[in-house]
Amino acid sequence: MSSARSVAALDEQRATVEQLRAKVAAMEQTVAGEPVPTLPGLSDIVPMQAGATYAVDSASLALALAAGASRAGEWVGFAGCGDFGVEAASELGIELARTVLVPDPGEHWLEVTAALVDVLRVVVLRPPASVTDRAAGVLDSRLRTRSAVLVVHGAWPRAAARLSVESSTWFGPTSGSGRLVERRASIAVQRGARPPVRAELTWPGVQRVDRPMVGIRQPADGRAG
Repeated sequence: MSSARSVAALDEQRATVEQLRAKVAAMEQTVAGEPVPTLPGLSDIVPMQAGATYAVDSASLALALAAGASRAGEWVGFAGCGDFGVEAASELGIELARTVLVPDPGEHWLEVTAALVDVLRVVVLRPPASVTDRAAGVLDSRLRTRSAVLVVHGAWPRAAARLSVESSTWFGPTSGSGRLVERRASIAVQRGARPPVRAELTWPGVQRVDRPMVGIRQPADGRAG
């Protein structure tokens, strides 16, 4: 029985390798600058393009930028994200079966990220330390060659856009105790020296705000009352 399980596991690994090879072939045919699937709530304020890097200041924004491609059937990866939230990722539509996670690449983070960029459409990176122009340049070149997207949780020497959460509010029951049901955040998108573009988004789902607030403001720790 154990032998049968080993054969099945080997077959599954081979199938995964073949899928990744097919993705590499498809990415090699993709032109840098072509659009990469983005969640509807973000598509008009930060349309992502192959070969580019996007910097964010929160894990929730990093997940949101990776979710569109994953929903569209692409492979995505996370490097240096030791606190990767499986439930939050699934809630946004990230397909875990097509997700590669390297929680702690350590001092080899640059090599690991470059390897992920070679085979995945979107790679989310949380660098362990400050990033030099040289290191950023290595990945920039790799991104253009492979037509992939890099989402950096933290500072980055050069980025197509920088997304930041300017304010965030949680909402829950109007009275008594219970669970938080919605998070509303004000997002700013900065591109070069141009004035930032701002939008109000709600979680879960990352939708643009087009309705009045429901409920009352609750503490961030989830307690109501």
